[in-house]
Parts: sequence; C-alpha cells; structure tokens
Amino acid sequence: MTWQTQLNGDSLTWLLEPENPAVRYLALRDLLDYPADHPDLRAAQQAAYATGPIATFLAAMNEAGYWVRPGPGYTSIYRSTVWAIIALAQMGARADQDARLARACAYLLDHSLTEGGQFTMKGTPSSTIDCLQGNLCAALLDLGYDDPRLPGAYEWMARSVTGEGVAPVGTEATAVRYHAANCGPLFACGYNGNQSCAWGAIKVVLAFSKLPPEQHTPLTQSALQTGIAFLLSTEPALARYPSRNNTRPSPNWWKFGFPVFYITDLLQN
Repeated sequence: MTWQTQLNGDSLTWLLEPENPAVRYLALRDLLDYPADHPDLRAAQQAAYATGPIATFLAAMNEAGYWVRPGPGYTSIYRSTVWAIIALAQMGARADQDARLARACAYLLDHSLTEGGQFTMKGTPSSTIDCLQGNLCAALLDLGYDDPRLPGAYEWMARSVTGEGVAPVGTEATAVRYHAANCGPLFACGYNGNQSCAWGAIKVVLAFSKLPPEQHTPLTQSALQTGIAFLLSTEPALARYPSRNNTRPSPNWWKFGFPVFYITDLLQN
C-alpha cells in the first residue's frame, strides 16, 4: 500500500503517530496549537531529541559547537554548521532547552557574524548574501537563541533591502559602508546577474515576519513592506521574478521539500 492509500483522508492521525516523534512534535505544536507546557507536547519533544533527525544532527556536532569543520560553516553545503542550524530550527529544536544547541548558536555567531551585522560565507563582510542572512536570522529566532548581537544583524538586513544609510563601496561617505559583493538593495544578488532575487527576498521577509512586533523598528518595518511589495509584484504561482539572462523561472519553485535551505518554493513564498 502507498502512504496515500493508508491515509484514507486522515492525514492528521498519520502525522500524530508516535513512531515518528519529530513529526508528531511539529504536528502537535503547529497544527493543534498545543501550549509549550502541555505534557503531550513536552513528551513528543523529548522523544524527538532522543531519536530521529534532531538526535542525528546533534550527535554529529563537534563538541566545540560546529559541524564538519571549524569556521563560518557555509562550505560543505547541507552538512556543515550553517545548514545544521537551519535544519534544526525547522525541525523544532530549541537552543534554550538544549545546551549543545546553545553552544552551536554561540559558535555560529562568533565565527559567522561580522562586526557590521552581516552573516558571512567566507569570514569577510563582503561575502554575505540575502538568503544566508535571512535564513540564519529566522533560524536563531525559531531556536529561541537570544543574543545582543542579533538586533545588529536585523538592522544590517533592513539596510541591505532599503539601501537607507548605506554608502557604496569605495566612497568616503560617513554613512554605513556596504561591504557586500553579492548583495544589494531590493534583494539584488550577484549570483542572479545583480538582479533582485526572489529566493533571497523570501528568506529576508520570513525572518522579518518572525521578529516580535516590539522588536521592530521603522527601518525593519520599511524593509518588510518593501519585501512584501516585491514578492507580490508578480503572480506568485507563476514565479516570474527577475532571473539571470531573463531565463524562465527555476523549476525548483514547483518542487516542494523539507527542510528548505537557500532554494525556495511556492509554499514558502
């Protein structure tokens, strides 16, 4: 029998089966809205930490707090620190409930976040991109990791969207210097022919949407509204956003997966 046949129209019962505690935990939390202190939710969360993908990721972490190799953690895509943090956040792990994950978040900020607020692929401020910035800002919020450096990362992300107070590289202006080779206002990305990148925009808007209202500033609100306007500037189901050489949209828009990393799809949009 296929899984579709087994469901018989009752997907919720299937998602709540105890044989897959990680899925059960997310279903209780996100579909049934169980409060954090509900005993069934807490039991499912504890089981998810003991077996399944959360346990597998944490078992592979170096004791110092990184995956695969030390440093910013972007290379070795989908296996190293950046990707582990993003995946664990989407799986429902919490740094405020697991000392190992808290250590990993601290390591990430120590080695990937630059003084100007940019998350970096290679250790320099210029090697940031919108999808990386948005993904990590969103992930750290979802993980419940509180750090005084995070507001600076959100401010940088807002300025990278609006261009407000940003001086071009090579100028002597006193405004915030840009320092981003592949990241420009309105989600411009060097990997997308310096055109606005909808994948990056979705990650940035996702991060701003998760920021609690009391933590928003006029700058972050402006960036959020700019992002919404861009994503609704074309029919989302057709995904006719700017692309390199004006080619047709990436087929990845119609391939739904989990977890979602730098590639995105219509569901996340």
